Amino acid sequence: MTQTGTGTGTGAAASAAPAVGAACAVGAALAEAAEGAAGTGTAWRRRAGFAGAAIGVVAAGAAAGVALERLTVGRGVRRKARLALDASAPYGALRGAPGTATADDGTALHYEIEEPDAPGGPTVVFSHGYCLSQDSWHFQRAALRGRVRAVYWDQRSHGRSARGTGPVSIDRLGRDLKAVVDAAAPEGPLVLVGHSMGGMTVMALADQYPELVRDRVAGVAFVGTSSGRLAELTYGLPAAPAQAVRRVLPGVLRALGARAELVERGRRATADLFAGLVKRYSFGSRDVDPVVARFAERMIEATPIDVVAEFYPAFAEHDKADALAVLSGAGIPVLALAGEKDLVTPLSHTEAIAALLPGAELVVVPDGGHLVMLEHPEAVTARLVELLARAGALAPDDAGTAGGSG
Repeated sequence: MTQTGTGTGTGAAASAAPAVGAACAVGAALAEAAEGAAGTGTAWRRRAGFAGAAIGVVAAGAAAGVALERLTVGRGVRRKARLALDASAPYGALRGAPGTATADDGTALHYEIEEPDAPGGPTVVFSHGYCLSQDSWHFQRAALRGRVRAVYWDQRSHGRSARGTGPVSIDRLGRDLKAVVDAAAPEGPLVLVGHSMGGMTVMALADQYPELVRDRVAGVAFVGTSSGRLAELTYGLPAAPAQAVRRVLPGVLRALGARAELVERGRRATADLFAGLVKRYSFGSRDVDPVVARFAERMIEATPIDVVAEFYPAFAEHDKADALAVLSGAGIPVLALAGEKDLVTPLSHTEAIAALLPGAELVVVPDGGHLVMLEHPEAVTARLVELLARAGALAPDDAGTAGGSG
C-alpha cells in the first residue's frame, strides 16, 4: 500500500469555521421550507427558492456551509460571469458512440463507447457520482481517448439516461451497472472506475455478482467514495449544526421533491447566491479554475430536485464493507484515491476501503476536494493510467504519458 500526500481529515473541519453562520442560515431556511411545504403563495415560493438553491448543493454531496464573503458579490456580476463561462467552457463536449442498456425495471440507461486505436485489452467502465453525469470524467476521457476501450454511462435519472421508476437503492444501481456491462462490454476483461456514488455502485455490483468479478474484472478504482456509515458525516461542520442538518434534511427533501416545479423555479432564480456552496463542497483548493467550477455547477443544476430527493435516502442505507471481500479474494489491483480535503466522502472513508483491501494502493491528493478528478485531473489521470497498465489495459510504454487536459 502506498500513499501520496498527507491528510487526516481534521483540516477540512477546521476550515469550516468561517462558514458556520451561513450553514445555520441555510439550515434555518431548510427547516422553514419543511414547515411551510403545504403552503402556497409568495412566502412559500421565497422559502422554496432558498431551500431549493441549498439543495442544489446537497446534490453535490454537501449539506450546508459557505464563506460569507462570497455572498457579497453582486448578483449581476455573477450572472454575467456565468454566461461568459458557459459560452467559453469546452467541458462536457466529448461524445462517443451512443448506446442504450435496459435496466431490470425497464429504465433506459444511456452509455457511450470510446474505441481505442489498437483493439484489444480490457474495457474500462466509468461510473459517475450523485447528481453529476458521465461528463464529470471529462479530463480522464480526453487523456484516454484512442488509448483504451472505455464505456461512460449516466446513472438512472441522471444525464441522458431515462428517469427511473420505483425506489432507489445502491443495490439497484449495481444491477444497472450490470445491465450496462452486458450491453456495452459483454465479453472480455473489465476495469471498473467509480467516483462517489459510482464507487458505491461498483461495490454493489461486486456484492450481487461476485462471479463477474472473479471471472472478468482486472482492476478497480475507487475515487472519493465510501463503503458505508454515511449517516455519520458532518460535512466539515461542528457536531451540533451537522446533527441538525441530518435531522431536518430527509423531510425537507421529501417536501421539496413533492413541489418540484415550484422549487425548480426558485432554485434557478437564487442559484447564484449558492455558487460558493458548490465550490466549497466540490473543491479543496481556493484557486480552482472558475471555468471548471462553473462546469460542476452546470451538472448539479441539471439534476431535478425530485431526483435529488429520490436518491438521498439510499446513502444512509449504504453498507458494502463486506462486498469488498469479493475484490480482495479476486486478487486484482485496486486504487483507492481521495482528495485530502474532501468534505463529502472524507479521506477516512477511503482509508477504510484501503484497509479492507490489503495490497490496494491508497493515494491522497493534496488540496483535493470531492470532485478531485476535475480539480486535479493530472494527478488522478496519472494514477488511473498506472492502474490500467497493471490491469493490462495499457502497454507499459503508453502508461508514461498521462495528460489531464482537454
